[in-house]
Amino acid sequence: MSMVHIAPEAHLVLDPETSLLAEEREDVISYSMDPLLTQVDKLDLVADDLINSLTPDKPLLSSFPNRDRASYSAGIVTGAFYGILAGLVFSGLLAFIIYIMALIGGVI
Repeated sequence: MSMVHIAPEAHLVLDPETSLLAEEREDVISYSMDPLLTQVDKLDLVADDLINSLTPDKPLLSSFPNRDRASYSAGIVTGAFYGILAGLVFSGLLAFIIYIMALIGGVI
């Protein structure tokens, strides 16, 4: 929000965004919001990236191109791995229980 001094001797300033011509006053302080707006834009990108991380088919901010469904594929592979691991542990425990029952003359 920069002001253009039109006539410094008459203390006239122009706001280029609103095209408002006004008298420059000593009791009014004007701050530039441009640095804050750039930081808000960066935070907006980060917030959008956080929302995109919740869905597996949206691209992430710092990911390589054509990696849109990488999270989806990784979820399928991870689920399959833990499913196979749980199945092997369960079948191993079941085989161990059947072996122990056979040793002590149980069911089988």
